Amino acid sequence: MGKIFVAQLLGLPVFGPDGESIGKIRDVVAGLRVDRQPPRVLGMVVELLTRRRIFVPMLRVTSIDSNAITLATGSVNMRHFHQRPNEVLVVGQLMDARVEIVASGTQAIVVDTAMEPTRTRDWVLGRVAIRERTGRLARRGPLQVLPWAEIRAPGITELAGQPQSAHRLLAVFDSMRAADVATALQDLPAKRRYEVADALDDERLADVIEELPEDDQKDLLTHLHEERAADILEAMDPDDAADLLAELSETYKDRLLELMEPEESEPVRRLMKYSFDTAGGLMTPEPIVVTPDAPIAEALARVRNPDNTPALASMVFVCRPPSATPTGRYLGCVHIQRLLREPPSDLVAGAVDKELTSLRPTDSLLEVTRFFATYNLVCAPVVDDEEHLLGAVTVDDVLDHLLPEGWRERANA
Repeated sequence: MGKIFVAQLLGLPVFGPDGESIGKIRDVVAGLRVDRQPPRVLGMVVELLTRRRIFVPMLRVTSIDSNAITLATGSVNMRHFHQRPNEVLVVGQLMDARVEIVASGTQAIVVDTAMEPTRTRDWVLGRVAIRERTGRLARRGPLQVLPWAEIRAPGITELAGQPQSAHRLLAVFDSMRAADVATALQDLPAKRRYEVADALDDERLADVIEELPEDDQKDLLTHLHEERAADILEAMDPDDAADLLAELSETYKDRLLELMEPEESEPVRRLMKYSFDTAGGLMTPEPIVVTPDAPIAEALARVRNPDNTPALASMVFVCRPPSATPTGRYLGCVHIQRLLREPPSDLVAGAVDKELTSLRPTDSLLEVTRFFATYNLVCAPVVDDEEHLLGAVTVDDVLDHLLPEGWRERANA
């Protein structure tokens, strides 16, 4: 996916991975910055069939084409969209906004903006289409497409509302990996750490919290307002959210689970039924799942989704519908190497590895470790007694539990 002008997205239908209709695009949400760097695209405002408008993070988007937008999962947060102080609605607030061309000081009107993917898995508003204001013919002036850094939009950037003391840190953190941001946050005074947490968008803060030691995770989560804490848990990987909730008091844990959308809390509740040191407690309930009649090309497209970790992308699981966990009958798996060797038009069913055994949710950490070592895996299926796929365990989660307690603090020292 290359450069995409936002106006082209309006009204496009949004589908889940199995082709289920979710809604239509009504706007794009971007996070404002205090420097000249392009704003990061946070997600899209999707209008459901019920007319409710919800927020879908960009990390959930698998593909964007001229006819439709496809999500990596059909499970979306049904909470009504509410704009945060440091966010801007591209269509609702940026379109038709008055800006100034930096080089000439000429006044102009924003006609459209272009989303561009970065080398990481982010999207930014890299370019702006403008028309110079020339009296009555303002909208008939020449159309120019300029890099974001070449315009000045003071009226828009004032919407950021970020704490002044956190400005420089946010600009620095924007280009850093979540694990490195987590390391830097541990060295900050509590007041500054909270300012940064308040200013980060939900997806970014969720990524950072996942990389923090348990005590720091609890500290940041309890600092947040309850509703935003629930939003952060929804944005986290379900297995990480379940681990964090397990460290909280029963009252606070139950309160946050109640505030989470049922579609988001249900997989977390399922994971919390298992002990943390079993396959069920280690697994993620969102592996890559396709049906046997899917073409190889579709499986490869799912693998390429940047929302997947390298370990999770190493294997595709083939199941009967439904494809959301717990799935229909589990048929087997296909390794990424096999997918790359097969013709894209062939069906996944012809490449399924039916010989690899599966983990059971009650298998101990030792049994899981032996399974990974025996079969040289970085990702493994977890299947129940009725042959439904419940999730997948990845090697990073196994290592996280094998390393000594507090390894993150020692690694960061």
